[in-house]
Amino acid sequence: MGGEVRYEIAQNAYAKLVLHALKHKSSAVNAVLIGRPSSAHNDVVEITDSVPLFHSHVGLLPQLEISLILIEEHYAATGVNIVGYFHSNERFDDYELSGVAKNIGDHIYRYFPQAAILLLDNKKLEALPKGKDRSPVMQLYTRDASKNWKLAGSDGGSQLTIREPSANVVLLDYISTEKWKDIVDFDDHLDDISKDWLNPELFK
Repeated sequence: MGGEVRYEIAQNAYAKLVLHALKHKSSAVNAVLIGRPSSAHNDVVEITDSVPLFHSHVGLLPQLEISLILIEEHYAATGVNIVGYFHSNERFDDYELSGVAKNIGDHIYRYFPQAAILLLDNKKLEALPKGKDRSPVMQLYTRDASKNWKLAGSDGGSQLTIREPSANVVLLDYISTEKWKDIVDFDDHLDDISKDWLNPELFK
C-alpha cells in the first residue's frame, strides 16, 4: 500500500519543520505531521500542519506521550489527525532513519496506516539558495508489506510534493530573516507553558 500513496504538504507545515531543525542545528529534532486523506483523491494524504516536538531527548516516552495526547485532542475537533512524523538527525551527514524515528512512526502507523516519515535532507537544504529546486528538502519513508520503513522511490520526490509551488522561495526568505528564532516546540512549552506550541503568530 505504501508505494501508491502520495503526500502533499502545505507550505506553512513544511516551513515549520525546516525552521525547527535550523533553530537547533546541533541537535536531533522531531515533529508530527497533521492532516487527513484527501476527499478528492483517495491515494493522497494532505499534510495541512505540523507540530514541532523536541530538540532534546527526542525519544523520551513520558514527554512524547503527553505531547501526542495534547496534539490529538486539539486537532480532533477540527477534523484532522496525526498522519506522520518528521525527524532531523543530529549530524549533518547522517541520512539513516534512526530507531527512535522508526518506533514513533510505528506508533502513528497503528492509528493511521498511510503514515509517512519525513527525514530532513541537509544536502538539499544547503543547496537551496544556489538553485531553483521546487521539491521538498526531505526524504519520504513509507512502510512496505514487510512492515519496514523504506525510502520511497529513488528520492521520494514524486510521492512527496509541496502544495504551493513557491514554498522554497518563501522558506529562503524566512531563513534570511531568521524566522527560525521564533519557533516554539514542546520542549519550550514544557519549560514555560506561556509559550504556545501551536505557533499561532509565526507566519503573521
